[in-house]
Amino acid sequence: MTLSFAPLLPQSLIVALALAAALLAAAVLFARPRGAVLRLAALAALLLALVNPVVNFEDRAPVDSVVAILVDRSQSQSLADRTAQTDAALAGLEAQLARHPGFVTRIIDYRDDADADSPSTRLFEALASGIRDVPVSRLAGAILITDGQVHDIPASLKASGLSVPLHALITGEADERDRRIEIVSAPRFGIVGEPQEIVYRVTVDGADDAALARLPVTIRVNGEDRDVAAARPGSNATFTFEVPRGGDSIIEFILESSPDEITTVNNRAIARLEGIRENLRVLLVSGAPHAGERAWRNLLKSDAAVDLVHFTILRPPQKQDGTPITELSLIAFPTRELFIEKVDEFDLIIFDRYQNRGVLPVLYYDYIAQYVADGGALLVASGPELAGIETVADTPLAPALPARPTGAVTAEGFYPRLTEAGRRHPVTRALPGSRGETPDWGRWFRTIDVTNVSGDTVMQGAGDAPLLVLDRYGKGRVAMLLSDHGWLWARGFEGGGPHIALYRRIAHWLMQEPSLEEEALRAESRGRTLRIERQSMADSAAPVTVTMPSGASRQVPLEREADGLFTAEMRIDAFGLVEVRDGELTALAHLGAVDAPEFRAAVSTEELLQPLSRQSGGTVARVDDEAGNLPQILPIRTTGRDAGGRLVLRASSQTVLLGVRSVPLLAGFLGLALLLALLAGTWFRESR
Repeated sequence: MTLSFAPLLPQSLIVALALAAALLAAAVLFARPRGAVLRLAALAALLLALVNPVVNFEDRAPVDSVVAILVDRSQSQSLADRTAQTDAALAGLEAQLARHPGFVTRIIDYRDDADADSPSTRLFEALASGIRDVPVSRLAGAILITDGQVHDIPASLKASGLSVPLHALITGEADERDRRIEIVSAPRFGIVGEPQEIVYRVTVDGADDAALARLPVTIRVNGEDRDVAAARPGSNATFTFEVPRGGDSIIEFILESSPDEITTVNNRAIARLEGIRENLRVLLVSGAPHAGERAWRNLLKSDAAVDLVHFTILRPPQKQDGTPITELSLIAFPTRELFIEKVDEFDLIIFDRYQNRGVLPVLYYDYIAQYVADGGALLVASGPELAGIETVADTPLAPALPARPTGAVTAEGFYPRLTEAGRRHPVTRALPGSRGETPDWGRWFRTIDVTNVSGDTVMQGAGDAPLLVLDRYGKGRVAMLLSDHGWLWARGFEGGGPHIALYRRIAHWLMQEPSLEEEALRAESRGRTLRIERQSMADSAAPVTVTMPSGASRQVPLEREADGLFTAEMRIDAFGLVEVRDGELTALAHLGAVDAPEFRAAVSTEELLQPLSRQSGGTVARVDDEAGNLPQILPIRTTGRDAGGRLVLRASSQTVLLGVRSVPLLAGFLGLALLLALLAGTWFRESR
């Protein structure tokens, strides 16, 4: 019940009347006539009636308390029987709370973020978001149904922002066992050919008889087995290897599984490393100076990662014209040093319009051929010299060359065109301006006629004659560019052409750049979407086999995206390592961060949530798949009492206003009767 006022006249007028009444009352008290008190009482009643006092009676009802139930649906909750235990615990809680009319439930389902690269179980963030609109006074408590592997547990109850009991119902079994492996430290970049170290650790969770024994760990680099190590659980181990290639490499660590462990998802760990070629060494040997020589030199010098050694043969050894030695080149051509002692140090050798005129001993060409067979790279950018009588095709280098000159040179204008193989080959595919019946670039005017062509002819010249031939020889690669007019593109003749893109791709293909392989299988993750790319010179691509993080496999068909490129995209709900296989080709991708918290510990635990729950007066208890096997709910008004293993919930003392009933004190007959009574009393007193 409350008292309020509803004045019948404006406030200023009532104040004026009150002042007048006060003066009148003072005069009456000073004169003291008979019935003065009754007169003053009647005057006061009149003023009070004008102020209109009102008594308000409120009708209220108690407010239900909100019980927040947060259900963990993260990936680790799908292990073993945890899903059934979670559903049973939720059903049991709802049944118990239904018997307490003062409580209402708010169920918050927590699931992994579909776009997160590093999945983790962040229940307290979800809890704070789910009860944001609930007043603190109405919150009865919070109950977490989880396996206990929570990754955002606050350091204290104050930091959590909760002032109510926090309970946790733990799914899983108390005697769970699990083996896991994780990367402790790994370099992100490495120089190709140089040693790198990766530190990893094997951990055994739960009572495992093999906890003190060394466990086998298989180590793979880019899908190839490299080592089988024996790691002691709980101790760091080191794997040392040489960076195998430029570009991305994936190093896998596969821990031998145990038949009684809870999951094998965390028995594999990977490290990604990007191989960097340190100062690629290129030897460019040019014949007599010509217009195209500068194009090759400028391209190679513009790359800061290339150490270029360039020699131009201005004068063959047999030429004797009496020129004084002091006027000749200051640097003699170091043939023995380059082609015998240090030939293996070069990543690429380029013969640019080079002619065998006795500059190199014949035996040296055999060394160059052997260098290519052992994994080296050779580019022959030919001109008329290749068709001459002293061509390098008549040396011991000939077996390594993918074509043999006929001795003829075709001199007529033509547009360089991609062949059918060239439209599929990654070196020439999608060259700017290559689409259309007539390429959108300038003409060339000379080609060297060849025969006995092997490998892939990816560009053709006049009369569909080979223009660019790519081939393998032993472990190495060879390319022949059968024209010396590429410089016309560099000079912008008839609009020029993509000489930089073409030259660079040829050089990188020769140096075995993984992205330019003709037959390649690649996989990359974009959130939870896996993208598969199959590069092939064939007309079609067969379905690939995708092995999920869980170990399940499925066939995925590929669709043609471009000439020589077949792709597919698929969504994978789980995070972890995915293997894509097509025959002998294998590609690996990791969905999510390689060190994501969700993939570390998998055994259920009470220890992580116990300290915070104890601070709040809550309970942490294990559950099973029986809905009735739950701690009992205990409603209380104030916190601080011993829970005794029960789920304490604070009942709210708040009420909600249903309506207000107002009763005026001096309005109507009541006010009129009081005023008449006082006036009658005054008259009666004065009449005596």
